[in-house]
Amino acid sequence: MPHETALETFCAFFNKLDNTCTEKLYEVYTDDIVFRDPLHHVEGRAALEGYFAAMYENVTECRFTYYQKVCQGNTAFVTWTMHFAHPSLASGKVIAVEGCSHLIFADDGRVSQHRDYFDAGAMLYEHVPILGRLIRLLKRRIK
Repeated sequence: MPHETALETFCAFFNKLDNTCTEKLYEVYTDDIVFRDPLHHVEGRAALEGYFAAMYENVTECRFTYYQKVCQGNTAFVTWTMHFAHPSLASGKVIAVEGCSHLIFADDGRVSQHRDYFDAGAMLYEHVPILGRLIRLLKRRIK
């Protein structure tokens, strides 16, 4: 599978991912996937399935808008905005977080390494009631 096609498959999969789709991770990830984001480091598809299942357990909405997609050899980068809602964050309102994924594809077109880059504060900490106020106060003082 050409890696550009694999990247499109990956992006389409993530726009369908919810707490019922995590068992289909084998379609886009190898057994020995290494996944990293600012909050977690997960190795192996079974562990990744557990991570996504826990993460999506209470998410009421999650979708991605994709922007730039670059593929070179077996490596790809894609920039995105994730729109998600969780009842414990921002009173359940949709939160938008910009980020980038760095992907390395195996020969069969599945992802063997996945690293996400995003602002964890913008995703979580700023939307927790007391902590969020403190972070916003600190940001204003730094400016």
